Amino acid sequence: MKVIGAVVLTSLVLLPVRWQPSMTATIDPKTEKVVDGSGNLRVPGDYRTAYQFLGSWAVAADQGPGSKEIHLVYASPGTAAAYRKNGRFTDGSVLVKEVFETATGSMTTGTVSHAQTLKGWFVLIKDSKNSHPGNKLWGDGWGWSWFDAANPSKTTSTDYKVNCLPCHEPARATDWIYVQGYPALKQ
Repeated sequence: MKVIGAVVLTSLVLLPVRWQPSMTATIDPKTEKVVDGSGNLRVPGDYRTAYQFLGSWAVAADQGPGSKEIHLVYASPGTAAAYRKNGRFTDGSVLVKEVFETATGSMTTGTVSHAQTLKGWFVLIKDSKNSHPGNKLWGDGWGWSWFDAANPSKTTSTDYKVNCLPCHEPARATDWIYVQGYPALKQ
């Protein structure tokens, strides 16, 4: 049997994290706090070991074969199980998307792309209560932030409506998340 084409794996993991006393999400003591009292997010240091892998996305190269980016998505503990049960993300659920530049080349299976260099992270935390109304990175039911690879504790995002919503607009009907790409959310 001959295999032709690129092999790409994607994943997203969601884990609920209590970040305010009023939150109702499941608490995992191993999960780090990802938001401070002012609504500033950070990349959780334990997401690769404590969070669940949800899925991945391959972003096609602008020209030629392969992918230019691979996105790997993780969810805080309990997020996927709660989503399968209720069909929605519960308050406190955290999503972390790693964004990698890729390398593409020939292998015995054909032309393949693989993660090469980490560009950064996109971190979301579910918040239906609008807990940080004065913070421009919170709204439409989520806290939103992009972090460059060089600094996982300081966002470069300034306004989620400008920096985040344009890419998520097609997923408005599914709470701004492209749930179709995450096998762990399916029954």
